[in-house]
Amino acid sequence: MNRPYVTLSCAMSIDGYLDSETPQRLAMSNAEDFDRVDELRAASDAIMVGASTVRRDDCRLLVRSEERQRERLAAGLTASPVKVTVTASGELSAESSFFAAGDVEKIVYCPRAEGERITRTLGEAATVVVLGEEVRMRDVTADLADRGIGRLMVEGGGRLHTQFLVEDVADELQLVIAPFFVGESLAPRFVGAGEFPWTARRRARLVETRQIADVVLLRYALSERFDGGPA
Repeated sequence: MNRPYVTLSCAMSIDGYLDSETPQRLAMSNAEDFDRVDELRAASDAIMVGASTVRRDDCRLLVRSEERQRERLAAGLTASPVKVTVTASGELSAESSFFAAGDVEKIVYCPRAEGERITRTLGEAATVVVLGEEVRMRDVTADLADRGIGRLMVEGGGRLHTQFLVEDVADELQLVIAPFFVGESLAPRFVGAGEFPWTARRRARLVETRQIADVVLLRYALSERFDGGPA
């Protein structure tokens, strides 16, 4: 299947949570690691998050470093990568930072039944791509490849990471462990339940461990396409 190189990027607590239950975002990482993530963003052609992350975090998904922005512009690229999200409900606001921030293309994937309504809601804020009865990551990545996306960075949340892993369309996982516990049963987790390809009999290959101040990066190769790119 023709698809981009897919990197899943995630920071979680020791007990596997992405955030707390409260509306205020809980930072799982530190300044040094945020800079590492910014470098990974700058090396990507597109960054993808789920619609719940768009709503909860009001994320901008832009390259922060001005130097990296200049390097992208000098290479004939936009200052930040294309922004991508996927939604089943269409509960997205065209005024959110995901759509309003950055002079880059925004793409929204949705199921057939909601396509017309979501297109009306977002107007010119994004390109809405209607897929089948439900949105599958294999179809999303195939469409992105057709649009010239060679490297896709997936920043979550947990439902989106679960979909990519269960469908076996990820090439590597960059997982950062924060040095604390959350312990809140309703807080969002790194992944949900699913039939994952990596089991006790088929282990993911650990290719790097790195201490970054008070967090640890674990880097796993999830496919034979693993290329050892930016981390």
